[in-house]
Amino acid sequence: MDYEQLKKNLEGLYITIPTLFNDGDLSINENGIRTHIRFLKDNGITKENGVLLAGGAAGDFSTMSFEERIQVASIVIDEAGSIPVAIGAQTTSTQELIRLSKEADRLGASFIQVSCPFYFNHTKDDFFDHINEASKASEVGMIIYNTFWTSAEVSFELAERLTKIPQVIGLKWATTRSFAMEFEDVVHSFAGKFCVIDNDLLFPISHMLGARAFEVHLCNHWPEWGVKLLKTLEAGNYKQVEMDMVQEAKPFYKLWKKIEIEFTSGDGYLDKLCMELVGLPSSRCRPPTRDIREKYRQEAKQMLIESGTPRVQN
Repeated sequence: MDYEQLKKNLEGLYITIPTLFNDGDLSINENGIRTHIRFLKDNGITKENGVLLAGGAAGDFSTMSFEERIQVASIVIDEAGSIPVAIGAQTTSTQELIRLSKEADRLGASFIQVSCPFYFNHTKDDFFDHINEASKASEVGMIIYNTFWTSAEVSFELAERLTKIPQVIGLKWATTRSFAMEFEDVVHSFAGKFCVIDNDLLFPISHMLGARAFEVHLCNHWPEWGVKLLKTLEAGNYKQVEMDMVQEAKPFYKLWKKIEIEFTSGDGYLDKLCMELVGLPSSRCRPPTRDIREKYRQEAKQMLIESGTPRVQN
């Protein structure tokens, strides 16, 4: 396996695909998922600039069975065509991670996304062993997700240990800033060894330091925005990137935070509502995340209009 090429393939927009469900029984809406991916491809997302994540946090992995996770991954891979696909492989069980890794290989996924097992307060050694055991099961590329939703974070020292595992080609970062400039230090020190995915919205800083992949939720309803972001970063126009973030992207994240504080918690619910508002198939997230659509529809619509989002429905 050419892991250097795989690392190169990870560069660009890292787009977490919401899993759509049928209203009523909340079964998987395959046609809706396929329509959404075709929309992304029709509006600028290609193998040169994008990777699709199937069954991540915004993809409701935590409410799906193992079989449903594989079903969703299979749909996304089939519809994505030549666009690389990562499969969300977050789990509390190393045995299940091994199964997910083998299934990713079988389906033809390029990557799996792995976070520290949650629920118990695991150590960094637990986390390393979790990754290392899965690396022995298949050749699929591994993206290690450093997130505040788990018990152990990826420290500088753990990142250094992960360089010894050939399959680990990506590091996705989304944490509270507990140590002074730790993210910047990791990007600067390891960008040559991993493709770093900025999920902290520090795009100008991280790109200057060597990050080459960026998670952008806006792409689900406004893929052209992500394409513009990449071009502006590559041109080194960091002031314009920051202006675009403040004027066009931050309103989405502010509304997400507001909903999380006052109504429900989870991921992907605002992506889905915004998709509905631009005429795409949509759904609620599965419980226990509550359905936000009626309560926040008008506020979300106004946010999209004021941000300059195209295709907002009347």
